[in-house]
Amino acid sequence: MRLMIAGGGGFRVPLVYRALCTGPFAGLVNEVVLYDVDPARLTAIAAVLRDMPTPEGSRPVVVISTDLKQALRGTDMVFAAIRPGGTAGRIADERVALDLGLLGQETTGAGGISYALRSIPRMLELADAMQHYCPGAWLVNFTNPAGMVTEALVPVLGRKVIGICDSASGLVQRAARAAGSPLPEGTLDGVGYFGLNHLGWLYRLAPGGRDLLPGLLSDRSALEKLEEGRLFGQHTLEKLGCLPNEYLYYYYQTEQATETILKQRQTRGASIHQQQSSLYPSLAESPNAYAMWDAARRSREEGYLAEARTHGEQRDEEDLAGGGYERVALSVMRALSGGGTAQLILNVPNAPVAGSVASDAEVAVPGLPGDAVVEVPCEVTPDGALPLAQERPGGQFLTLMQHIKEVERLTVRAVRDGDRDAALQAFAAHPLVGSASLGAGLLEAYEAAFPELRGLWK
Repeated sequence: MRLMIAGGGGFRVPLVYRALCTGPFAGLVNEVVLYDVDPARLTAIAAVLRDMPTPEGSRPVVVISTDLKQALRGTDMVFAAIRPGGTAGRIADERVALDLGLLGQETTGAGGISYALRSIPRMLELADAMQHYCPGAWLVNFTNPAGMVTEALVPVLGRKVIGICDSASGLVQRAARAAGSPLPEGTLDGVGYFGLNHLGWLYRLAPGGRDLLPGLLSDRSALEKLEEGRLFGQHTLEKLGCLPNEYLYYYYQTEQATETILKQRQTRGASIHQQQSSLYPSLAESPNAYAMWDAARRSREEGYLAEARTHGEQRDEEDLAGGGYERVALSVMRALSGGGTAQLILNVPNAPVAGSVASDAEVAVPGLPGDAVVEVPCEVTPDGALPLAQERPGGQFLTLMQHIKEVERLTVRAVRDGDRDAALQAFAAHPLVGSASLGAGLLEAYEAAFPELRGLWK
């Protein structure tokens, strides 16, 4: 199988390659094509892969390319993890919102809308190119905001695009371990989870039929061992009756999160930009680029969601070891290519048969349109990812999901139709903004930071 990675110079690409060389995914791919618009980043990541310690004879051939047509021809599977504007763009995504007193975060709130306005056009170009040069290939989308980007691509690729994120899967696995009943990889027996990307809730954990979640939520010592337990606290979790995705911290503790970010010496984006600006040139020249990259990767993982850990908590060793999103992506790829059915939490259209007109009985998440991309447990086979029916979300959960989905759809419409007013409405309507004047200020400031945005509008 030939795998093409769009954004092949990305920092996390070695995680995918490492997983292809060892363990259950070894032998799945014989050629990996790294495509990127930045040749220097490609050279650096190629050096990391070259120096990676792997078992004898296990390494897929690596090809690097800055030619999209060449990279796509003959490809069976495409992974996409691109960041238009690079890490410098992430700094602006965060800083513009913070300067207006709002949460500044990469995928949540104003920063996520800005990121989407830049990433969706480039991803639509990739999807169109796939239709010409590898029309039978699947696209597994990592590009953030993953749910919004995937929804923008469905009209072009249909069921051939699947969005992934490791945060929901990580939550489920951590909760199952904390409850004393770890789930075998690739199964979601008795798991109930509904939401959108970075906006979801684990509401049932019943392997074998008995729901273990109420007991977990009432067990303070077990919750203290769980990252989400430490993040939200037992009182909040018992009131909710479920375990929220970690990104809901930005909704439930908005003021605290914003204040903490503002007090930090630099934003998360600035920290990553500083790290990568010095790292990438060194990787290309290092005699052991893999060791240098792995040390930087671990440092980066330690800083993930640092604003939520205000009492010196440390991330779990399993999270620091890596092995999240690449396992999800490769599990999807293996199932799509006939390697056995897998159950995974993915971003897919709400109705098994695409279409906006669907009854609650025909969708995975009742209360949301059939063509809305949701994040839910799915069964993956060579025919694609089938969303599994979930309970109707309770009032507060469904209201927030509907609100954010409307913001996502306005953002997609802004790009698709070149509609600046839709972008303005998206910023203003987001619950972390909630103001027409702030929405206008955000859009003007992001247009100043990213002049290419003005080229979107008709």
